[in-house]
Amino acid sequence: MLSTLKKRLGATAGVLAALATATLLSSCTSTKMPSAVTPGDAGLPAVPPVQHITGEVPPPAPREFRAAWVSTVANIDWPSRSNLPVAKQQAEAIAILDRAKSLNLNAIVLQVRPSADTIYPSQLEPWSEYLTGKQGQPPLPMYDPLAFWVAQAHARGLELHAWFNPYRARHATAKSPLARDSFASTNPASVKQYGRYLWMDPGDAAASKHTTDVVLDVVRRYDIDGVHIDDYFYPYPIDAPGAGAGAETAALDAGNGGAKRELPFPDEPSWQQYLLAGGQLDRPSWRRQNVNQLIESLYTGIHREKSWVRFGISPFGIGRPDRRPAGIVGFSQYDKLYADAELWLAKGWLDYLSPQLYWPVAQAPQAFGVLLDYWLAQNPYGRHVWPGLYTSRIDNSAKSFTPQEIIKQIEVTRTRPGANGQVHFSMVPLMQNRKGVSEQLKATVYQSPALIPATPWLGKEAPGTPVLALRRDSTSLNVKLTAGGGKAVAQYAVWARYGEDWRFTVVTGVQGELTLVDDAIGKVNAVVVSAVDRLGNESPRVTVRAPFTAAAK
Repeated sequence: MLSTLKKRLGATAGVLAALATATLLSSCTSTKMPSAVTPGDAGLPAVPPVQHITGEVPPPAPREFRAAWVSTVANIDWPSRSNLPVAKQQAEAIAILDRAKSLNLNAIVLQVRPSADTIYPSQLEPWSEYLTGKQGQPPLPMYDPLAFWVAQAHARGLELHAWFNPYRARHATAKSPLARDSFASTNPASVKQYGRYLWMDPGDAAASKHTTDVVLDVVRRYDIDGVHIDDYFYPYPIDAPGAGAGAETAALDAGNGGAKRELPFPDEPSWQQYLLAGGQLDRPSWRRQNVNQLIESLYTGIHREKSWVRFGISPFGIGRPDRRPAGIVGFSQYDKLYADAELWLAKGWLDYLSPQLYWPVAQAPQAFGVLLDYWLAQNPYGRHVWPGLYTSRIDNSAKSFTPQEIIKQIEVTRTRPGANGQVHFSMVPLMQNRKGVSEQLKATVYQSPALIPATPWLGKEAPGTPVLALRRDSTSLNVKLTAGGGKAVAQYAVWARYGEDWRFTVVTGVQGELTLVDDAIGKVNAVVVSAVDRLGNESPRVTVRAPFTAAAK
């Protein structure tokens, strides 16, 4: 993430009490937003009105990707410091997942490879120092953190996307020596010193193959829902050999960003090898080609291994200079990071794009709504666009966001038919409830759960119609859910009517049961259920109304 090099603000993400789960009110589909907005979308209502969902039939299940990045690099999100006892690591992970669930998020994007090292046992790369305090040292007692995160996330109905940094081999904040089996140790010619970083050369075939092998190894071994890579391709330019963190912040905060006197990336050997082999591209185009080849290789390789695992990328949020809307200025990832995100969309080499739109709605040179529209216009295959939100900018700095800024950005996103989700950077402000942001999100835009949008280009077959068994007592209705055959069920989408009001909830396929408790609004008098697979394909609905029979199909 662009923001991972900023200093951590406030307390770290320790074990916090989860937010109390509020009564389900309305879903995002029940709130009508303006059909047209002014440039920059500064005039949107601050908080959408709550609308009760009534009628004989509920609307379609609400769908929106609601995720947060969990950074392990520099111990930004998890674990709160390196070399925590295993029990503490696990408790912190559970606290994060419980908070995400209580906020009606539905996915976590967990950084599993911060700097060519891992938070899981691997034959290809060493353990991360951000986990154990020393690169190459396993946790004691031994356990598999990634397997733990996957199991605990799925138990809560949350997706787990594994986030990889594709090229960084050593972070500026690293303290322990490189492990003997690190890629930088075993393949020194493929790794370059750039300021205080070590960087795998994207033009080196061994480096690119290694990253692909690492990603596909995780896809094969773990039941992840997605693979995610961030904005670090070629490094953000720095201006001195000893420079460390800061170039990313300059790109974000200063108009044009970048270094004043850029230190060249030292890829002369791989460039000369390309020329000697007859290469015809100029150097910038060659660098972009190197990154493009990795992106295409990952997309095809991931789906070859498991067709349902989605591939997502979160590039810097401003597009290439020759295509930008009038008035938009800023850092060029196309020219400096050699990231041609527009091409990846044009080729369909990803399943979702999460451009880091880390600027306010009303900041005209980088207006949130204008940038979002730009990325939607580059999307001929209709891939998911789930912008990254700079929720961590809710802090005590001069440029601090208010919680209302984040809410407004979510509302802007909801006015765009092609943008059906968002990703928060990162979990820290949501764990800390900075300036009440968690409470305000839950009270306004995240009042009830939502299904993740379907990904039909990876498969359209839906599960069979579920079977319901119901048991009524004086205060509640117990509903047991059984798959109706066909594809495996990941979740059940459940509408329950209390009096005249419909409320939505989600039940995991493993759980397969819920109890709907009557309340002051009235007794539960109708239930509508559908089965959903892990690509979001939804079965026909089952509707049961009072008086309830023992079973329904």
